[in-house]
Amino acid sequence: MAQPYRPDADRAAQWLLGALDAVAVWRELPALAEHADADLARHVLQEAATFVHEVVAPLNRAGDETGARWQDGRVTSPPGFRDAYQAFWRAGWPALSAPPALGGQGLPVALEFVLYEWLSAANHAWTMAPGLLHGAVECLRHHASAELQARYLPRLVSGEWLATMCLTEPQAGSDLGLVRTRATAGADGTWRLQGTKIFISGGEHDLTDNIVHLVLARLPDAPTGPKGLSLWLVPKVLPDGRRNAVVCERIEDKMGLHGSPTCVLRFDDAQAWLVGQPHQGLAAMFVMMNAARLHVALQGIGLLDAAWQIAHAYAHERVQMRAPQRRDPSRAADPIIEHPAVQRLLDTQRAWIDTGRLLAYRTALALDVGHQHPDAARRSTAQQWCALATPVLKAAWTAQAFHGASDCLQVLGGHGYVREWGIEQIVRDARVTMIYEGTNEIQAHDLLLRKTLPDGGAVLSQTLQMLRDEVPTAAPSWHEGVERLLGLLDRLARANEAQRSALHAVASDFLRAVALTLMGWARARLGALDADWDVATGTAFDRWVWPEQAWRCEMVARALDTAP
Repeated sequence: MAQPYRPDADRAAQWLLGALDAVAVWRELPALAEHADADLARHVLQEAATFVHEVVAPLNRAGDETGARWQDGRVTSPPGFRDAYQAFWRAGWPALSAPPALGGQGLPVALEFVLYEWLSAANHAWTMAPGLLHGAVECLRHHASAELQARYLPRLVSGEWLATMCLTEPQAGSDLGLVRTRATAGADGTWRLQGTKIFISGGEHDLTDNIVHLVLARLPDAPTGPKGLSLWLVPKVLPDGRRNAVVCERIEDKMGLHGSPTCVLRFDDAQAWLVGQPHQGLAAMFVMMNAARLHVALQGIGLLDAAWQIAHAYAHERVQMRAPQRRDPSRAADPIIEHPAVQRLLDTQRAWIDTGRLLAYRTALALDVGHQHPDAARRSTAQQWCALATPVLKAAWTAQAFHGASDCLQVLGGHGYVREWGIEQIVRDARVTMIYEGTNEIQAHDLLLRKTLPDGGAVLSQTLQMLRDEVPTAAPSWHEGVERLLGLLDRLARANEAQRSALHAVASDFLRAVALTLMGWARARLGALDADWDVATGTAFDRWVWPEQAWRCEMVARALDTAP
């Protein structure tokens, strides 16, 4: 039976502080300069690893088997979940990167990224609860009134209260312009919401005493479509202590994430407060959605690592047949880790995990630079990186989490398909990451149609050239791949309307090509840092991962060739 997930704090520190020189980046940011200390970062990572391994990871299997329970509108969490969450927020983990002025610790976002990647790997269902806190805090910081901020931000920053994001309705999934939930003015100066929201993660639970729902709805005079949406704050418990008219009608019976309640919420004239300006709700909610998409990318990386850990340990224990490279006839069988087919399965996923982590850590650094750097040009470059990296990380690494975890299950054969080893749970849990917070197809269209074509690929081209300058010419294959993608960007810039329409079908191939190119940068960076990694995982990347970049570019090019 597999052991609870174990984070590697030393490796995370090595890559964050070594490969990315995070301390030097933090020293340039006034708000983080006092925290630009390698020893402090290592200490935080070690403490986080201990909490994840000892408190959260052991609850994973029981959470899956018991699941969240609904009765008469109330939800009971699996055994141990509430105690673990109470320990989590009281220890200060949700407030890790929040500003000190709001009660946070003011530490770098990168440390929060590492924490949530590990939490997702250890217990994805449990981590769904605090996963939206950072986005909710940012949304309210930038759009809520001073009164709402004073009332709700301190307890959201600390994690004492949790938050939800209420977007989806039965007829309105990815197309939020179809939202029907209505808001009408109340006699007391607040608003009343009527409508039903579905697929609300953590819409009802017993982890905290209050839940802050952020809800998209329409005013009576709102125009149709997404431009008519406004954003409301709807607490489960009102300021006077009464229960608000938010009813959990049921929780979904799902493929995975059994420990996380996915709720149908009915708002029966629920008391609500407007967040931001009327008809500007979608823009306010995008702050939360973008944060959520990066957290989902971390889920993908973490879940893939959790599956790899199980498969890697099993492959060292399981003895079957003689490996083909063995010449000793006295050995009837070898650990399956010696078999090339198994090595390929494991090494391929290791390459995805490691390069994805480095890209995620770089994005975390860029988030802080984009918000805090005194130089406007540096802020702009960092923001451009985050805008491009967000859909790439979310789509590519959640897809790899599901398909790669399935490959890791393959290493265990029939033992992976049964529950004993826990890897089948990871496959089930990982599948939803390709769907929520914007499907992977939406991420691909966002990258190609919104962030590449409008400027003729200029920003992406500049980003690729920046990465190319950071990689030595000793990596000729990767430099050839960059040139291949740059050439494709030039063709995209010159494409006519009919050709651009044809690209909708291959947007996912384009995103995958960009992801692989970014991985090539990370591969070069990690290979230069660690000679052992370069020989083992770096070689696997070169053999089993990198060749895909060429044929993904070719698929996009053929879409251009065959269009009128």
